[in-house]
Parts: sequence; C-alpha cells; structure tokens
Amino acid sequence: MSDTLTLANAELVLRDRTVRGRLTARAGEIVEIAPGADVPAGAVDCEGDYVLPGLVELHTDNLERHMEPRPGVDWPHLPAIIAHDAELASTGITTVFDALRVGSAPGGKARYDAYARRLADQLLAVRGHLKVDHYIHLRAEICSQTLLEEIAEFGEGDSVGIVSLMDHTPGQRQFRDVSALRKYLAKKRSMTEPEFQAHLARMKAMRAEFGDRHEAGAVEEAQRIGAVLASHDDTTAGQVATSARHGVRFAEFPTTVEAARACRQHGIAVMMGAPNVIRGGSHSGNVAAEDLARLDLLDILSSDYVPAALLLSTFRLAALWGDLARAVSCATRAPAQAAGLLDRGQLAEGLRADLLRVATLEGTPIVRGVWSAGRQIG
Repeated sequence: MSDTLTLANAELVLRDRTVRGRLTARAGEIVEIAPGADVPAGAVDCEGDYVLPGLVELHTDNLERHMEPRPGVDWPHLPAIIAHDAELASTGITTVFDALRVGSAPGGKARYDAYARRLADQLLAVRGHLKVDHYIHLRAEICSQTLLEEIAEFGEGDSVGIVSLMDHTPGQRQFRDVSALRKYLAKKRSMTEPEFQAHLARMKAMRAEFGDRHEAGAVEEAQRIGAVLASHDDTTAGQVATSARHGVRFAEFPTTVEAARACRQHGIAVMMGAPNVIRGGSHSGNVAAEDLARLDLLDILSSDYVPAALLLSTFRLAALWGDLARAVSCATRAPAQAAGLLDRGQLAEGLRADLLRVATLEGTPIVRGVWSAGRQIG
C-alpha cells in the first residue's frame, strides 16, 4: 500500500486563508500544498469540500461518560476506551488529551473514588491500537482528600501533557450560584435537600483542610511531570493573577468577562466550551462563549462533554466572525500550541498529516474523511 495521500480539488483551510488546491502527504507528513482545481491520477477528488487540520481536543470528559453511561453503572474500561476513541475519530478529532480526575473523596452520595492511575495504565497500554493520538490531562481536584497522593503516582513517561487546577468548592467559580449546583446534583445523583446541605458542608470542610496545600502541590507536581499548567473556571481578576503566578498557559472556561479580560492582560489563552457556543450560553449560568468571541476574548475551543460539538462550534464561530480560517485555528493550531505540540494543528509542509475532509449541509459540517498521520481513520 502506498504511503502517499493526495487530497485534490479541495478548499484548503490554511492558517490565515482558504484556497482551492491540493495537499500531498507522505509517510505521515505533509510534503506539498499547491493551488489549483486539478485532480492528479491517484488523488482523492474532494469535489470542493473543505480540508482542515485534524481537530485538537485539550479537555474532554467523554471517556468518563463511556465508563459510567448511567449514574452508578460501571462499564468495562477497555471497551469504554475503544468506544470513546472511535467516537472522537468520527467527529474529526485526531489529537486528544483525555481528562482524568486526580483527587478523591470517598463516602457520601456524591462520592468520587480514585481511578486515574489504573485507567491511565490501560489507556497507555493500548495507544498503538487506537485511531486517535491520545495524551493524558490530569484534572487536579483541589477540593478533595487525596490529590497529592494520586498525582504522585504519575511521572514523565506517562504522556501527561496537561495538569489543570480545579476547585469545585460550592459558592465560587463554576458554581457561584449554589442553586445551579443543587439542580445539577438533584438530577445527576437524585440528591435530596438534606443530602445536598451535607454535601455543601463536607466540600467546604475539605477545601479548608486541604485546599491551599493541594493547590501549591499540584503546581509543583505539574513541573515535575513536565506538563503544561491550566486553570479552570477563573471568575475574578484576582484568581487570574494567581493563575499567572502559577505559570498557567491557558484558562479553561473562565466564567466572566472580567476573568477573560484579565487572562488577555496576563498572556493566558482563553478556552471556552463548544457546547456553550452551540447552546448560546453556559449550562451553569456563566458567561456565554459567543459574548467572549464578539469581544475578541476567545482563543481555544474544547468539546468538553460533546465530542461532535467541536467541529460544529468551529463553523458557528466562522459565521460569527466571517472568517473560517480564524475559527478553525481555535480548534487546531491554538490548542496544539497551548499544549506544546508544535508538529500539528495547521496545514503546512513539514507538519504531521492530521487531516479532515468536511462538507456542509445548510451550514452544518459533515465529516467525509479523517486521517491521522496520513492514515485514514474515518
């Protein structure tokens, strides 16, 4: 089988513009980009479809959804990994940082037990059999009992690319509005009001006992592992300033315009959720991603909990900005750069041939082909 792939007669979405042309990849690398609508012998005729870089996903909870398809239902991990991988490939995601929580709190109705090391071992063992290029993102849960013990189990050889600092203490950040948290837990965990009040007290007690030590320790552990540091749900300029002192490179889902503006002042890239773009607002009642996009305060998109949302939100942003190349960069080049992956994220000679062929139907993108390092995976 030839190791050469040519996609011709395509609308190539380059870093700053879109041009009709062809792209040739060999041995997993882009070797030529040329203008024109000709279709050489042996080439794939894209019939005017878009060809984009493969999408780069920095934060997805999708693997956990496959592990627990319904509350209280534990699914075997290897089948969950395989199904998760196939779903990502079908949506055009060719690089993913799978978000695994470190930091547990056994007991209680909203308990969360340790699983990251065990799942990471399984994921790393089967990487060579998967469609998508997988890395690990450790979600460091500040409000927990065992964060430092769990993160200490990881090292430089574990493909941990990102450590994010997460503080889900009720009454601040994502759940400033405690009523939104009450509604969420009532639906997801069938939590009664007395159980919810006990949960609030327990979470706040954990934050008081462990929070400061966990936050400082997670920053140190990220440096030890060699991972990029991210913040999560920054709400105030003061919180962003703390993130900047920690060395945070990008901010996941800032909840206010104030925080997003502070990120820009500190040189921290702003990542927002693709479902937020599509729904027109945050499910937690926080700032709308579209509002940040209009203010030029949005740099990176993440599918978060809906893999298919990443490509769809890219086209929604393109319509808002009137600039497809700029929108595509939010799901390709910008996340790759933020994660330190300099070999992918744009259509350019010498870079990895992660490619996505896309048609549109009434403005909605339809995936027609996906290639990872020049190998078709969808």
